[in-house]
Amino acid sequence: MSLQFLADGLVAGATIGLGAVGVTLTYSILRFANFAHGEFISWGCYLTLLLAGAIGAWASASLAPLGALSIGPNVLAAACAAMALTGLLAIALDALLFRRLRRHGNSITAVIASFGAAMALRAALEAIFSSRPVYLSQELQIAIRVGGLRVTPDQLALLGLAVVLVGALQLLLTGSNAGRSMRAVSENPALARIVGIDVANVIRLTWFIGGALACAAGVMLGLVVQIRPTMGAELLLPLFAAAILGGIGSVPGALLGGLIVGLAEAGTVQLIGAEWRAAVAFIILIAVLLLRPAGLLGRPT
Repeated sequence: MSLQFLADGLVAGATIGLGAVGVTLTYSILRFANFAHGEFISWGCYLTLLLAGAIGAWASASLAPLGALSIGPNVLAAACAAMALTGLLAIALDALLFRRLRRHGNSITAVIASFGAAMALRAALEAIFSSRPVYLSQELQIAIRVGGLRVTPDQLALLGLAVVLVGALQLLLTGSNAGRSMRAVSENPALARIVGIDVANVIRLTWFIGGALACAAGVMLGLVVQIRPTMGAELLLPLFAAAILGGIGSVPGALLGGLIVGLAEAGTVQLIGAEWRAAVAFIILIAVLLLRPAGLLGRPT
């Protein structure tokens, strides 16, 4: 049995983990499962593609790839700007839809509304960009050997990016006033409001971080697969499986859960067949809910 699936599984898992961080933050603070989160992944990738093209048209020299990577500075700059824009998109969606529903305190209504928001965001992408597949980069890369596995420079960079982003977020949550406020709201929103925490501002920050990380996940996904309006929706079940497996509210847990799901999917493709890949996340989700509902790093309730 070849261990090459480990390389693909780790990259896929890092992408899933980044997306799952937004899911776990939204659920732990806002108390509902946001099924529109997958569309933030798609929107972030398309915004990056659009901005990279605009920057490249303005300064054609920026199109040259950076070292061994398949992308140039234009894509990196576009990704940073797209992360901010996707975060603002998430805040705008909350202001237009979910904030109104929170006044009634019905999380089920918010979940159902998120389905409608997801379909609207996906339809808007198809109307603007069409459903024709596109690519962030078409540069060919030569794989290198690392520990007996063949990996591309892009894959190594993506793994490093995921670790850096999750590490930075964990530092924010544990070592800053904003992070402590987020954790307080997650524990008890009413009590946090009484002690003077601006809960509305914490909610906006949560949406922004979730949207920005979803964009980063979309860029990672866009570098290894075709970019399509449905790309985020197809990743939604693995995102929820990773968030629940890692433990709702745990940022490192979301990344760990994503890596496990990604490796399980890659191993299934090699051992059984690609047709079973979509079932892996569902099986993991059911198993975790039955055997350890708190997740690997979550706190038992």
